[in-house]
Amino acid sequence: MNALESWIRRHAEPTGEIELVSDEPWSTVLRVPAGDDLLWFKQCKGDWEFEARLTAALAGRRPDCVTEVVAHDAEHAWLLTRDAGTQIAEDSPLWPETMRLYAELQQGEAAQVEEHVASGVPDLRLARLPGRYAQLLDEVDDPRLRQFAPRFAELCAELAACGVPETIQHDDLHQFNVYIRDGRPRILDWGDSSVAHPYFSLVATLRHVHDRGITRAFLDAWDGDEDTLALALRVGRIAHAFKLRPLGVPDDDWPRVVALAIDQTSE
Repeated sequence: MNALESWIRRHAEPTGEIELVSDEPWSTVLRVPAGDDLLWFKQCKGDWEFEARLTAALAGRRPDCVTEVVAHDAEHAWLLTRDAGTQIAEDSPLWPETMRLYAELQQGEAAQVEEHVASGVPDLRLARLPGRYAQLLDEVDDPRLRQFAPRFAELCAELAACGVPETIQHDDLHQFNVYIRDGRPRILDWGDSSVAHPYFSLVATLRHVHDRGITRAFLDAWDGDEDTLALALRVGRIAHAFKLRPLGVPDDDWPRVVALAIDQTSE
């Protein structure tokens, strides 16, 4: 029995074979049957190791809307979680409730941003975005993006002046990462997260899910206004291209992310 399996068995009593589900540059996932229940083991890797610490911290503070953590090992970036239920449907009536809970989580985590950054969560706060934009230009040689650089810095400053506190931002919040268990939504897979403007979260959500009250519920929870949201989405569609990507690994979504960023350069 290897150290990984031994650790799992210290925290659970598997009733069947522990199965490999996926092995990617960012994580390895194992399926762990446990009687009538099901557990999932995740080893977070490389730049994504922060996910284990982040998920455990969020589950400790908001167990009502994050997948239940059975155990975690911060040193090895190991995470053992209870099955989150069934994937939410694109047209589920629970989407507004999901966004309300998520916004409340974000509001609570605003006081923890330094903790998150210190634990390895990428820092995409507005003051850092012009520098990250310059890094993007080294990777994407597009004249529209290059010409837009000064304006992007201005938009970041305008958004900062709106006064919305920066906090944890999932950046991959869509139907594939929200599950329903016992009638309640659970948000999982926090490996694309950053500390950033909270409204940036809607960029990924609205790319994958029809609105169906999502924007309204989220904005109401923040007591926000449409103008600030519009500005945040414009900046956020560019910041979405700053997310971590493993080098040398094909990413079918990357061209669409870059195209979305370039679209924001039109005045």
